[in-house]
Amino acid sequence: MTLDAITSVSLAPAAEVLSQIVEIMIEVAVAADDVLIEKRSFAELQHYLQRIIPILKELNKKGISHSESLNNAIEILNRETKVAKQLTLECCKKNKVYLLMHCRSVVQRLENTTREMSRALSLIPLASLDLSSSIIEEIGKLCDNMGTAEFRAAIAEEEILEKIEAGIQERSVDRSYANNLLVLIAQTLGISTERSALKKEFEEFKKEIESTHVRKNMAEAIQMDQIIALLGRADAASSPKEKEMRYFTKRNSLGSQPLEPLLSFYCPITRDVMTDPVETSSGQTFERSAIEKWFADGNKLCPLTMTPLDTSILRPNKTLRQSIEEWRDRNTMIRIASIKPKLLSEDEEEVLNCLEQLQDLCEQRDLHQEWVVLENYAPTLIKLLGEKNRDIRIRALLILCILAKDSDDTKVKIVEVDNSIESIVHSLGRRIEERKLAVALLLELSKSDLVRDSIGKVQGCILLLVTMLSSDDNQAARDARELLENLSFSDQNIIQMAKANYFKYLLQRLSSGPEDVKCIMATTLAELELTDPNKSSLLEDGVLGSLLPLVTNGELPMKMVAIKALKNLSSLQKNGLRMIKEGAMRPLLELLFSHGPVPSLREQAAATIMHLAISTMSQETEQPQVSLLESDEDIFKLFSLVHLTGPDIQKSILCTFFALCQSPSATNIKAKLRQCTAVQVLVQLCELDNPEVRPNAVKLLSRLTDDGEEATILEHMDQKDVETLVKIIKSSTDEDEVGSAMGIISNLPEDPQITRWFLDAGALSIIFNFLRDTKQKGPCKDQLIENTVGAVCRFTVSTNQELQKKAAEAGIIPVLVQWLERGTSLTKKRSAISLAQFSQSSPRLSRSLPKRGGFLCFSAPPETGCPVHRGICSIESSFCLLEADAVGPLVRVLAEADPQASEASFDALLTLIEGERLQSGSKVLADANAIPLIIRSLGSSSPTLQEKALNALERIFRLVEFKQRYGASAQMPLVDLTQRGSSSTKSLAARILAHLNVLHEQSSYF
Repeated sequence: MTLDAITSVSLAPAAEVLSQIVEIMIEVAVAADDVLIEKRSFAELQHYLQRIIPILKELNKKGISHSESLNNAIEILNRETKVAKQLTLECCKKNKVYLLMHCRSVVQRLENTTREMSRALSLIPLASLDLSSSIIEEIGKLCDNMGTAEFRAAIAEEEILEKIEAGIQERSVDRSYANNLLVLIAQTLGISTERSALKKEFEEFKKEIESTHVRKNMAEAIQMDQIIALLGRADAASSPKEKEMRYFTKRNSLGSQPLEPLLSFYCPITRDVMTDPVETSSGQTFERSAIEKWFADGNKLCPLTMTPLDTSILRPNKTLRQSIEEWRDRNTMIRIASIKPKLLSEDEEEVLNCLEQLQDLCEQRDLHQEWVVLENYAPTLIKLLGEKNRDIRIRALLILCILAKDSDDTKVKIVEVDNSIESIVHSLGRRIEERKLAVALLLELSKSDLVRDSIGKVQGCILLLVTMLSSDDNQAARDARELLENLSFSDQNIIQMAKANYFKYLLQRLSSGPEDVKCIMATTLAELELTDPNKSSLLEDGVLGSLLPLVTNGELPMKMVAIKALKNLSSLQKNGLRMIKEGAMRPLLELLFSHGPVPSLREQAAATIMHLAISTMSQETEQPQVSLLESDEDIFKLFSLVHLTGPDIQKSILCTFFALCQSPSATNIKAKLRQCTAVQVLVQLCELDNPEVRPNAVKLLSRLTDDGEEATILEHMDQKDVETLVKIIKSSTDEDEVGSAMGIISNLPEDPQITRWFLDAGALSIIFNFLRDTKQKGPCKDQLIENTVGAVCRFTVSTNQELQKKAAEAGIIPVLVQWLERGTSLTKKRSAISLAQFSQSSPRLSRSLPKRGGFLCFSAPPETGCPVHRGICSIESSFCLLEADAVGPLVRVLAEADPQASEASFDALLTLIEGERLQSGSKVLADANAIPLIIRSLGSSSPTLQEKALNALERIFRLVEFKQRYGASAQMPLVDLTQRGSSSTKSLAARILAHLNVLHEQSSYF
């Protein structure tokens, strides 16, 4: 720490510095949610800070005085809090790849800061401060937890760094290594693996390096340059045009004749050019493997100088190695360029010899393959596929397979050659060896989205592939099957497959072929892309009748592929309903309930049942309803497996019941689940940290509590469970899970004990923070806000004004008013409910206006006070709707189509005309144009809304002013209600008409 920083802290009042530290800690805690890397580690820091903040606030309340120990503690906290803020902001703003490369230093800095904060807390002189025992105990726990905290980079991040270090150390120039590494980085960081996205991220990473270059030390600068060089070998790091320009710039500078190796390139022992030269203690250089063998044979003298050597010293001669590599690369470039013209020779032996050399070069290194492609060998190799010599064709196919592997750029170059696919497909009809290579090449080409359609369009291609499915060569059959699967990603190719009777062929082979062929056929069905109506016709062709017997009676390999095929078919909702009707559920349930099958088989069965359950959600109401689980026993047995299975099956079962709770059978399913104590089971699952199980348990529990019996819920919920829910909404990154957890909080009975538990767990501030966050949009966000506003209702009940005051002081009322304007109908309804509860307390909390004393002519003008409550009101102290500018938004909700939102808005507005506030409140409603909307509500289809409107008008029309102003417009709707309304609304409507002198008070309507 600098002297200035120490001085500024020591001179400033302790209370002021502590307040600044708390503000920064809050900033860090909020920003920690937005970090791009090490989210788990920052969440741990966030957790510690949120525990420290109340302690510092408590210290501030005690009016602490300076002491050396306390000053030291404050100085350390001030310094480390700023360090934490700087680190958090860096991890929010810097490039993701750059942050990944520094993840080890990030977690080390987090660990250092956490431990320093622990040391600061331990310096607080607890004995001299009047702190509660609970605060002292919390400080002790924090010191222990933070002092021993260990932060580690995530396993995936460590794996990437290790691969980078290995690549740099081995001087790897393997393109596929760099490609795979860049994809792994993208997947770990949540970046798209599309080439354009990868290139953009890589360019931003380089810019980040350049912008921080001045501040880096030399070692870090070298390391970053090495990382850029390694990743720069990936296809996505540069465009084909950029690679071509770099290659020809270098190759054109080399000349056309290979160079002989320098004498220094030769190993004195092997007499061959070295690959890994190392220097001994005598200063002589040898091939590593040769000198190591020399030592292993017992020799301890230098082979050249015969002087004693230290056998433990072998230093890599990096300069010489680089020179040898550059010499090799130069000669290889020249050699590759010189071979190409010779392939056009009429001498078949020479052509075969050149192809053999070219294949050998391609097999040596990925870089050689890149050079061959850049030399535009593709047209020449495709042309050779038309040669009469079969050996030439086979060798050309081999080289094309090598070049196409793992390179989309090369795949495109091959397809761009005139008649290239036609030439390759022609080889499918030749002898087995050539056919095998042709299908392997087409399979590799089909892995590119840009190429796939071109293959299927070639006439006869799919028919030849279908024929190959029954080939005696298993590898050729497997390649043909996989190629057809890839082609099925294209709707155009699916049409061609249908014309080639591909699907009928599959079904025939499923029913009549030998076991191994059946397995191939079922696997093909299992992996077809099912997104098009053409593919749903598989069920109409009878595939289900062929697959179900395999599930029931087939051998294990057949069961596996048959279940996978059923899972694939069931992913289309249209197929799912049909499969249920045709009896697919019973074999699946029996398979799932049995204990014999391997876990993966039961996992596939559970996933298929989940798909079928999802299909029941979209049934049309006018059609006969299809039920997934016909008996109570099936419901109970299926849910019981949640106890007895692993996470994958648990997830599928939970998703199954979640879907069924949204299907036409939802009422029955929910009732049966409550009977089998599902609430208790789900509460326990919510305590797990498994990312597959817990979110789905939370979502299902939310469904079961939205209309459940209060007694059942209270029976299985205790303080620990409440704390678990708060922990989920605080730490989960799954917005759907958070929204469901909020839903549970919203659904729980408004029991004072439960509300107290939520307060003790710190739920109030966490819930309000979600309402203030308006950045994101979408269905999940809508549900989250709906449930969050619902959760707020328990903190605004009018029977607990102390709780209302806490909520109001936290600033919730203006936020609720904002959601009245922009929320969904449910959000508006729940916001209005809370505002109504607040407003019910306003009359008791509005302060009386001060009496004017002395000579009135000399006294200050009187305070006007609230127009409704006739006293001094504010949002925080009396929760006044007028002070919160809530009347206008509530009136606008009253005008909306959703009757439930309108009813809630009514309840809030009616609090303004209760009791003695009738005159003043009615004027406020009139000024807000609410009374015409109340009259309009008489025509609502909702009896509840009609009744609320009648009750309001019965009171408002007691006042002559409003009777004269609005009575005429209300007469016809009121008369209509006296004729067509319910018994209660008829009576109320008649009473109001009597106020308006339309009916006599002795009328039979009363």
